[in-house]
Amino acid sequence: MSIEEASICFPIHDVLIVGVSRGLGHAIAEAYANRGARVVGTVRTPDSEPPSGVETERLDLTDPAQLAALRARLAGRRFDLLFVVAGVSLAPRWQAGAETSDDDFDTVMRTNVLGVMRTVEVLQDLVDPAGTIAVMSSGQGSVANNTSGGFEVYRASKAALNQLFRSYAARHADDARSLLLLAPGWVQTGMGGPGAPLTIDESVPALLDTIDRRRGVAGLAYLDRNGDTVAW
Repeated sequence: MSIEEASICFPIHDVLIVGVSRGLGHAIAEAYANRGARVVGTVRTPDSEPPSGVETERLDLTDPAQLAALRARLAGRRFDLLFVVAGVSLAPRWQAGAETSDDDFDTVMRTNVLGVMRTVEVLQDLVDPAGTIAVMSSGQGSVANNTSGGFEVYRASKAALNQLFRSYAARHADDARSLLLLAPGWVQTGMGGPGAPLTIDESVPALLDTIDRRRGVAGLAYLDRNGDTVAW
């Protein structure tokens, strides 16, 4: 089935987004709700402001007990899309990776890599057999494209995430689901900062269109917001 045929035949109605408290996750959840999807979004703390029109669940993805509890609460539900967006970046842009504190390094790796992959493993069975599992990567996770440096530990976490998700895809080679590593671009959010070249409105609609076009297309792809392949 072609990408164009898939996006027509399999519209996305039910969406589970992990990490909607702020930034891109908040915007993505709200955008899907505005497109008419039924959206469940997770927030890390109870005082988080949920996106409009989104059913919220509490989850800290670094806590296996909370993941198991969420899986139990959602038992019997089926989603067209699981999108794990949650992630952190703690170091200044030009700080060398070796200068990062042990605690900051552990937090970034535990959140961006281990927490994300545990979330995929625990929640995968909630996704329709013809659905999509998407993970928020970054263009900075590309080893081939790293010619400028900067954000060293964050880059390393996304490269590690890419490898683990690629291994996941290899273990699930016969799965009919679409598996996506997504690079939204450098966006003006709390994490991206006000100097980022893209606004949320320039990134999110294109990103959602790319996800929707891949619905029903089995296998792994590492794509930017416009659907173009990112070099590993």
